[in-house]
Amino acid sequence: MKTAEIKKIQMVDLRSQYEKIKPEIDAAMQEVIDQSAFINGSQVRHFAEELREYLDCKHLVTCGNGTDGLQIAMMALGFKPGDEVIVPAFTYIAAVEALALLGLKPVFVDVDPDTFQIDATQIEEKISSKTVCILPVHLYGQCADMETIMKLAKKHQLSVLEDAAQSIGAEYVFDDGKRMQSGTIGDIGVTSFFPSKNLGCFGDGGAMMTNNPDLAERIRMIATHGQKRKYIHDAIGVNSRLDTLQASVLRIKLKYLNGYIDARNQVAANYDAAFKNHPHLQIPVRMSQSSHVFHQYTLRLKEVERESFSKYLAEKGVPTMVYYPMPVHLQEAYKFLGYKKGDFPIAEALCQEVISLPMHTEIEDDQQAYIIKSINSFFE
Repeated sequence: MKTAEIKKIQMVDLRSQYEKIKPEIDAAMQEVIDQSAFINGSQVRHFAEELREYLDCKHLVTCGNGTDGLQIAMMALGFKPGDEVIVPAFTYIAAVEALALLGLKPVFVDVDPDTFQIDATQIEEKISSKTVCILPVHLYGQCADMETIMKLAKKHQLSVLEDAAQSIGAEYVFDDGKRMQSGTIGDIGVTSFFPSKNLGCFGDGGAMMTNNPDLAERIRMIATHGQKRKYIHDAIGVNSRLDTLQASVLRIKLKYLNGYIDARNQVAANYDAAFKNHPHLQIPVRMSQSSHVFHQYTLRLKEVERESFSKYLAEKGVPTMVYYPMPVHLQEAYKFLGYKKGDFPIAEALCQEVISLPMHTEIEDDQQAYIIKSINSFFE
């Protein structure tokens, strides 16, 4: 099979996804244009309620993007400059960035070498008198070890803020059989609607979830300039909102989210079957307590030069991505924290060894067969 015989392979194929639901999306967006309520239109309220019901949480507040959501959540939790927040050393920059902007101190913990989630067994030793929060990042589409994290938080009277930007729709099962959606377990959860996310809009967007009514009220107030009533400001706030056009898109896509998750899991299962027990490829390890929504399908390379592997696939028309090539503690912007190379060996190794394959809802069978064949041919 040659690349000329199949549709161009993309990491994320948003165009094909849109074309399948084009009449619904176009009609929803046209309704907003006709109503011309571009800010705080009725679609925003409807979407927030529909997503709240889907996640089975008590309160949901939309915002401008996931990074805004993290900052607003930290402000709502009342953190003060100098407070310490525990975060994974292998993560996207957003959580750490929000901490730094508020004068908080990120305290890193290494990650599990198989699941890539924060290693919950290492958290307690990092807790100090200044610690106020544990911030797990549910990386690639499954939840961190929330059972252990919630027990530690209760023991040490800490807040828990979940970064669920990559894991919407994932379900966590506690030892007692209780099931909760990603982002609804801690004090506040935050998600993102960036276009490539499993539930993505056509621009930026985000949401914050909580089961605490007082926190919900404070989140709403902070996200709207710190006001409960128009022009009456009770706290320092920000301006962060989901616009009505994006909400209209998300309302349509939310109806298909479970189907999108099923499609991603089928793609992942095909990859798994192809690369299981491969001597040079470690397939994603699924946690027993969490379902996986496969925002990314990420391999760990074993004794393989990643740049050569990626270049070879690119020449065959197979794109790849690295999430993430450098751990946060070694980034130039965060050197002031005083960490050095070797402090978090698993995170540092992953940054040299992980590689993500094309993963989206529209991958066709012949495309995936070609991807798998191309990868196998690298090792021949």
